[in-house]
Formats: sequence, C-alpha cells, structure tokens
Amino acid sequence: MRIRHAVLPAIALVLALMSSLSGCGSSSQANVTVKGTTTISTGQELLDLKRALDDGAISQRDYDKVRAILLDRKS
Repeated sequence: MRIRHAVLPAIALVLALMSSLSGCGSSSQANVTVKGTTTISTGQELLDLKRALDDGAISQRDYDKVRAILLDRKS
C-alpha cells in the first residue's frame, strides 16, 4: 500500500507523540519540537490523523490519545 504524501506529517507526529508518551516520565503532556518552515494547521493534522486511522496505520487508542493532545494544544 502506498502512503499519500499528506499522511506522512501526521504519521511523523503520531510517532513523535507516542514516543514521548511512552517515555520514563509521568507527565500527561507531550512536547514536540518541529523545525522547518512548513506550517500545518491543527485542522490538517486532525484530517491526516483520521486518515491514518482509517488506513489502519494507527489504532483507535492511539488516535484518541493524539487527537486529545491536538485539541488541548494552544495554537
């Protein structure tokens, strides 16, 4: 299966957030630093995240965790 180019940023975000969530700390918040000049809106991140779920790239549990983080994040 070929992954669309637009889904790649969402998958990278999911993997980064999952890494920080599974770390040693007990913090319920994940900090992700993205370097570069590309700006992706929260809406686009949510669409990409949903597409990753629909394509089977992530589980419902992971989707729910990352979605909550995205919605709670200050713009």
